[in-house]
Amino acid sequence: MQEGTLLQPDVSTEDIHRAKDRLRVRKARASKNPLSRLWLLFLLIGPGILVMLGENDGPSMLSYSATGATYGIGFFVPFIVLTFAMAFVVQELTVRLAAVTHRGHAELIFDRFGPFWGWFSMIDLAIGNFLTLVVEFIAIQSGLGYFGVPTPIAVGAGLLLSVGVMLSRRYWTWERIALLLSAFNCLFIPVAVLVHPDWGQVGHALITWGPLPGGVNQNLLLFIMSDIGATVTPWMLFFQQSALKDKGLTPKDIPQARIDTALGAFLAAAFGVAAVVATSVLFANHVDTSNFSSGAFAAAQFAQALEPYAGHVGATLFALAILEAGLLATITISSSSAYAFGEVTGAAHSLNRPLKEARSFYAVMIAGAAVAAAIVIIPNAPLTLIVLVVNVIATLAMPPALIFLILLVNDRKVMGDYVNGRFANILAVGVTVFLILAGLTWGIVTILTGLGILPNS
Repeated sequence: MQEGTLLQPDVSTEDIHRAKDRLRVRKARASKNPLSRLWLLFLLIGPGILVMLGENDGPSMLSYSATGATYGIGFFVPFIVLTFAMAFVVQELTVRLAAVTHRGHAELIFDRFGPFWGWFSMIDLAIGNFLTLVVEFIAIQSGLGYFGVPTPIAVGAGLLLSVGVMLSRRYWTWERIALLLSAFNCLFIPVAVLVHPDWGQVGHALITWGPLPGGVNQNLLLFIMSDIGATVTPWMLFFQQSALKDKGLTPKDIPQARIDTALGAFLAAAFGVAAVVATSVLFANHVDTSNFSSGAFAAAQFAQALEPYAGHVGATLFALAILEAGLLATITISSSSAYAFGEVTGAAHSLNRPLKEARSFYAVMIAGAAVAAAIVIIPNAPLTLIVLVVNVIATLAMPPALIFLILLVNDRKVMGDYVNGRFANILAVGVTVFLILAGLTWGIVTILTGLGILPNS
């Protein structure tokens, strides 16, 4: 370096984009305009809504639909509300982790517990995410299948749209497109209205919590496990923490991030309940849905079954809502895998970086979606088995992920003054124990059913 010259800092595209976003946040926070608080909230919301509505994905909404058609609303409407309350408890921990550490979830596990557990968590996440991505493309195929779109075209179109959003080259742009897409999850509400349910019965169920329909058996527990896995899953931890890091969240932003997460949980619970209410009309009218495929054409079959009660408009909205669920989840789940890969390997991992600066990040994101889409197109692929297994696997995989999370938020070296308090620990441990007991109950009932001691249904 020549005398008199200054050493220039290494400023990346990622740094520039994030600095611009943070400048807008700073100006909104400093403004004395009465509307500045709303503008500040608008700037900071995103990851919380996306993680919750992203979890209202294809298999989740099909699980809720099958639940309503099989058991009605008595027990499962309040149960879904409970599971999203648990989701908020868990995701609030990731909000504080991201704000205080400015690091992703996989990166923190790697740093605090060593390379073995870092790679273990990433590989475990990658496997679960890949299976889920297959199901998301099944949902895309199924939603467009209602309109007669052939499988290769439906899957190919879904992949192209997802990849287009992934390559938006700017976190802010990616987030806003995803938020716009997530708004279509609300289509389950007009479907529920169009079937003309007994809203008094829905309110009664929320207040009194109906009994277990048909008693405890393997079939009921399958639905319970599937509906838990439709709400609380490992990818959510990795996605929201990494997205908040990419967004540049700071401790000052925690209140707005909590509102973002709570709003996402409320909306996701409302739309999940709407799916149950919409298909409960099939239960009330004794429509047999047991022969519906849980794989490639489930959404189309549910839409067709709803047509006599919700009309062609209602059936169309249902199919479009399933399509949206698959598309949004493909975008968010793919990004969670790519974030985790970059955090563990040390490669560039940000949606604020262009393709040339983060090739491996975008390669992981796109390749996972592309291979999952290819599997859906393969003739005679075991799609039904994959759909049945995905949500149950997510439920069983969640307790180990939660243990890492609880250890991290209780580590004062990591969290400083934002370490977990007693009440937060009670809630977090309570959710973990609940999930462990659900898994143990599932295992015991499965064994007893296999021995002929308990009935299957």
